[in-house]
Amino acid sequence: MPLNKDQALNVAKVLTEALPYIQRFAGKTLVVKYGGNAMTDPELERSFARDIVLLKTVGINPVIVHGGGPQVDSLLQQLGRVSDRIDGMRVTDEPTMEVVEMVLGGSVNKSIVNLINQNGGRAIGLTGKDGNLIRAKKLYLDKKDADGLMQKVDLGLVGEVVGIKTDVLDLFMKSDFIPVIAPLGVDEEGNTYNINADLVAGKVAEALKAEKLILLTNIPGVLDANKKVLTGLTTQDVDHLIETGVIYGGMIPKVGCALEAVKGGVISAHIIDGRVPHAALLEVFTDEGLGTLISNRAKRKV
Repeated sequence: MPLNKDQALNVAKVLTEALPYIQRFAGKTLVVKYGGNAMTDPELERSFARDIVLLKTVGINPVIVHGGGPQVDSLLQQLGRVSDRIDGMRVTDEPTMEVVEMVLGGSVNKSIVNLINQNGGRAIGLTGKDGNLIRAKKLYLDKKDADGLMQKVDLGLVGEVVGIKTDVLDLFMKSDFIPVIAPLGVDEEGNTYNINADLVAGKVAEALKAEKLILLTNIPGVLDANKKVLTGLTTQDVDHLIETGVIYGGMIPKVGCALEAVKGGVISAHIIDGRVPHAALLEVFTDEGLGTLISNRAKRKV
């Protein structure tokens, strides 16, 4: 539908103000982890898709890594199955792995691809098994027992990333396509592993030498002991917060992957509230951004 004069003037004003950011990030890669409430609220879904299409249109290269925990839980519940979690990681036996692969590599991935395509983009769905995109190995979680001794916990068919084949992604990023990646990896024997989507996003960002890693979450950001958002953190700050227990439970893998990405060469990582409409654009195109910024340089851009 054509814009009227006032609408066109508003668009022109917004684009003029965004121009320095568009120029700064043109040609750069942004890896966005998409999950949580943003995947279940129809308006937030449309907002997300339009934001990603806009980023691609102005010359920025978004790469999407998605989760789908609630969708997996829903199907498991329908099948009468329950899967436990340890420190945010799903314990995955073979029957659970079948459900995970069906949901993440099938219904969720294809729905996101369709969502982006319906909003003017050209998305292509991938799993880590396509072209050996995500090479993985079995993950054992280090955890202290009741006596304070470190033990290795077997999570089943849960993996960690060994490597990312960037040529698979480069092929699409040099075109008009937007890669949408399901967090499934494969080892040298062809075994499939369920991998935490935050960890996959971090490793993809490292491998692509991304400008930004953006993790869309269900919280405003990393919270301190008083539940206030910590807006700007150095890698040293994050290490200290994990050691002192301020960051714990399900936030550990999320913050940990952001930390590793920055240490691995990603310019900045952002843990932001995916429940905010246009959250990704607000992070990229405003000085104050959203949520928590993690970088080697410290302090939030305000």
